[in-house]
Amino acid sequence: MSRTSSVPPAFQSIKSLPPDFKVANNLNGGLSSKNGDVRLRSGDPVRSSSPANGALVVEVSKEVHNCASNMDVFDEDSPYSGQVRLLEEDRPSNGDEDSESVPLPLSSNSTSTRESRWCDTTPYASKKKVQCWLQLSNGNWELVKIIRSSGTESVVSLPDGKVLKVHDESLVSANPDILDGVDDLMQLSYLNEPSVLYNLQYRYNQNMIYTKAGPVLVAINPFKKVPLYGNDYIEAYKRKRIESPHVYAITDTAIREMIRDEVNQSIIISGESGAGKTETAKIAMQYLAALGGGSGIEYEILKTNPILEAFGNGKTLRNDNSSRFSRVVQCNEGERSYHIFYQLCAGAPPSLREKLNLRSAEEYKYLRQSNCYSIVGVNDAEEFRIVVEALDVVHISKEDQESVFAMLAAVLWLGNVSFTVIDNENHVQAVEDEGLFSVAKLIGCDIEDLKFTLTTRKMKVGNDNIVQKLKLSQAIDARDALAKSIYSCLFDWIVEQINKSLAVGKRRTGRSISILDIYGFESFNRNSFEQFCINYANERLQQHFNRHLFKLEQEEYIQDGIDWAKVEFEDNQDCLNLFEKKPLGLLSLLDEESTFPNGTDLTFANKLKQHLNSNSCFKGERDKAFTVIYDTTGFLEKNRDLLHLDSIQLLSSSTCHLPQKFATQMLTQTEKPAVGPLHKSGGADSQKLSVATKFKGQLFQLMQRLESTTPHFIRCIKPNNLQSPGLYEQGLVLQQLRCCGVLEVVRISRSGFPTRMSHQKFARRYGFLLLENVASQDPLSVSVAILHQFNILPEMYQVGYTKLFFRTGQVGVLEDTRNRTLHGILRVQSCFRGYQALIRGEKSRKEYAASVHRHRAAVVIQKKTKTILARNRLKTTIDAAVVIQSFIRGWLVRRCSGDLSLLKSGGTKTNESDEVLVKSSFLAELQRRVLKAEAALREKEEENDILQQRLQQYDNRWSEYELKMKSMEEVWQKQMRSLQSSLSIAKKSLAMDDSERNSDASVNASDDRDYSWDMGGNHRRQESNGTRSMSAGLSVISRLAEEFEQRSQVFGDDAKFLVEVKSGQVEASLNPDKELRRLKQMFEAWKKDYGARLRETKVILNKLGSEDGSIEKAKKKWWGRRNSTRMN
Repeated sequence: MSRTSSVPPAFQSIKSLPPDFKVANNLNGGLSSKNGDVRLRSGDPVRSSSPANGALVVEVSKEVHNCASNMDVFDEDSPYSGQVRLLEEDRPSNGDEDSESVPLPLSSNSTSTRESRWCDTTPYASKKKVQCWLQLSNGNWELVKIIRSSGTESVVSLPDGKVLKVHDESLVSANPDILDGVDDLMQLSYLNEPSVLYNLQYRYNQNMIYTKAGPVLVAINPFKKVPLYGNDYIEAYKRKRIESPHVYAITDTAIREMIRDEVNQSIIISGESGAGKTETAKIAMQYLAALGGGSGIEYEILKTNPILEAFGNGKTLRNDNSSRFSRVVQCNEGERSYHIFYQLCAGAPPSLREKLNLRSAEEYKYLRQSNCYSIVGVNDAEEFRIVVEALDVVHISKEDQESVFAMLAAVLWLGNVSFTVIDNENHVQAVEDEGLFSVAKLIGCDIEDLKFTLTTRKMKVGNDNIVQKLKLSQAIDARDALAKSIYSCLFDWIVEQINKSLAVGKRRTGRSISILDIYGFESFNRNSFEQFCINYANERLQQHFNRHLFKLEQEEYIQDGIDWAKVEFEDNQDCLNLFEKKPLGLLSLLDEESTFPNGTDLTFANKLKQHLNSNSCFKGERDKAFTVIYDTTGFLEKNRDLLHLDSIQLLSSSTCHLPQKFATQMLTQTEKPAVGPLHKSGGADSQKLSVATKFKGQLFQLMQRLESTTPHFIRCIKPNNLQSPGLYEQGLVLQQLRCCGVLEVVRISRSGFPTRMSHQKFARRYGFLLLENVASQDPLSVSVAILHQFNILPEMYQVGYTKLFFRTGQVGVLEDTRNRTLHGILRVQSCFRGYQALIRGEKSRKEYAASVHRHRAAVVIQKKTKTILARNRLKTTIDAAVVIQSFIRGWLVRRCSGDLSLLKSGGTKTNESDEVLVKSSFLAELQRRVLKAEAALREKEEENDILQQRLQQYDNRWSEYELKMKSMEEVWQKQMRSLQSSLSIAKKSLAMDDSERNSDASVNASDDRDYSWDMGGNHRRQESNGTRSMSAGLSVISRLAEEFEQRSQVFGDDAKFLVEVKSGQVEASLNPDKELRRLKQMFEAWKKDYGARLRETKVILNKLGSEDGSIEKAKKKWWGRRNSTRMN
């Protein structure tokens, strides 16, 4: 089965440009000359025609002609006279603008004086010895040099020196050397297959693996690490310091357009298996995560890659990390199943291996089919550790992780379950071996139920249930169906958990960027049902690509009334009709044949030939160089892939939570209504949709989501099938370029109007640039006025019914003018605000100066006022002092006069001269004493002032503590007096008793002991007569007295110290109030304890006193008799 399309012959090139083609890419385009060299800017307007011979015709604008009119720089034969250099485009950053900011070219009006020269249609290759492309017999293109031309034939020289004579039609124009390695294929003067191949190879050899093809990014897999990634590159593309093609640039554009247009974006990464789609998607996610700022959600997104790759990717013959459709129960020679199986076997810790009864990968039947257990350069044990770490990051608990690994082990052990034939009808039963027991343990079901499910099938006939034994092939299918269903449900569950984890705390803005990394187109020596589904999906994605870049663009031109030459391109709608058309499409016929009990792969193949033989796409030819042949063996069984209700019930009876969830999910799918003819009554009632039908439904949901986004395309190219770095196979690359339509993309982008805006948006964005006020006019009039004001050439734009359409680069001048105008406005605003700030500053400075002047005036007034008041107070004080002095002096004089008069009347008579002398000396002495007293008085007043100040300070310090200390001292004194009085009474009582007993014992003892207690000094004096030891009672009292004196002294000293600290007399790093409260608490505690001990002592003394009562009475009687005898 193949798919065909019309392609030019081998030596017929794709014509470079349409007849009315114009290209313009630079604002400052034009020709300049220095020292005889011609510099051709990449934005120079060039118009070419494409006759049969593919000659190039160039029109030079009037401005260019005027600029070079006085220079002898034009060759009569070649537009590339002298030394031609291509200047790098000066592309401004589009930022968050509404359209691409591409510079505007110069006018392309031709000059009449040189029109004949530039309109010459003679083949350029025939007029000069130039280089051209020639396709050799092996299909490769070689760059040859034309030696001479004669008629329609030319003699060319190959790079190895050989000379050939070929027809001119076999030669394809080559671009000048200056265009080697351009980063955008749209810049090529000749857009043909060999030029594109050479340009891609030129960049690939220099590790420049990314090239633009209009709006599409072409990425060639280098099969090695290249220095194009990392934080430095991310920051450079984020800040637009680098403009070269890159995945980062595509991702950055998607982000900016999402923010600018408020439309969801999608990045569609496509290509064949092994072209590097998965790595490209990871690079795009890396850029998105870096722009996120390093929050946790970005890190979680990156950590999902190891999980999805481990559970969804496997090794194929072409790719070590290929996205797989289904390869749980079978895989081809030299391939591997899903990575996670090998990672689990190699990296599980001993405890997990023992719990799951894990073995090496070689011991599992599902894994040893292909005899491939490892990948060169990949450590499966380390990859398992990374997967476990990623599962932790996305918040899958350890318990759930163990359940996931248990399900994986159960799938592996299911492959080891074997059957034995029990009768002549080939009926089987499961062998009770390690595999069967391990599956039952891991799933959590009864082993008998498992055996019954794998070897029998329940069927409902009428109202009766019939149990049918399975044959060997049926039992194996049932076993494999259970394994595939468990793995499929497990993968869906993991994806659901990841989505839940990423949704926690996510800011829902309603905007998203979707990255689609889907399995690429596959063509092997043997292509089965898996490749059939994979290639069908890629055909649908190819149509989406065609619709977006070709169909929709041309339809939009037609709907908007744009005069534009239609570009023919390859459409795969016929091929999709072959797949989807009802009732005679491939999918419909497959589902129909799957419903027949007697249907086989052979009957299916015959039905296809019967109904589709007249279809031109039935042979599966994408083009003459690309044919895919499918082997229909196994198509029907894989399409059915039925999981019976018995297996679902087995999972629902499990003791583990994951199998129960899987069963619930399967039962939910079972309840869906039947679609199409696949539903059968009885038998396999657990699944009513075929695999192909479900796949088609999921694919349509994907396409529906993509249709609602703005797509960005990345075409991944595989340079060779050996996965060898540096190897570039032209045929393989060209085949992929043709399949993905890259050449058509460049053609349509160069000849069309890629930039477009609605009238309203255009007027709103650039209307303020108009010199006249047109606010009252409609958007179309405003738009036209803008175009006229900026002299945009009519052929560089088209005015549609609803939009304005521009060729590449035409909006650049408007964007530059808009940016300059906005910048000018900002500068005006900045200057105005600066002037306002200057005015406000000057005003503030004046106000401040006036305030300072008022302040100084107030200070002067206050100074003068205080001086006058102080002078008046001093004068009043002096006057009062004078009055007092005069009063005292008068009083002293009068007193002295009185003393003299008394002296005169009471003394002896002296002469008058002596009295006068006495009075004079007395008055002088009195005056001297008065002056001395005044001086002393002044000194004392000064000292008194100082002492008054100090006293005031001390009064302030002591006033706040006086009442507290006074009350505390009173309490302490009362308590101490009470304790002292009680202790003194006890001591005296005990001392008197001891004295009387001592007197009875010795008549020679004359003096009694006397104890006294000093209340003020707390000093105890002992009697001199202490030769005898004190009794027990006196000893206790003495100890109590000593303790009282010591504690009184300690508490007194501490209280005094704290008072000094409080008053500031002593410096100490403590809180006096807190310490005083603590001292009071300690005193209360000691007082309570001391009172209790004192009461106990009193009780003991009272007991001793009662015992000695009779003795005392006898002593008294004896003393009485003795005294009476002495008196007698």
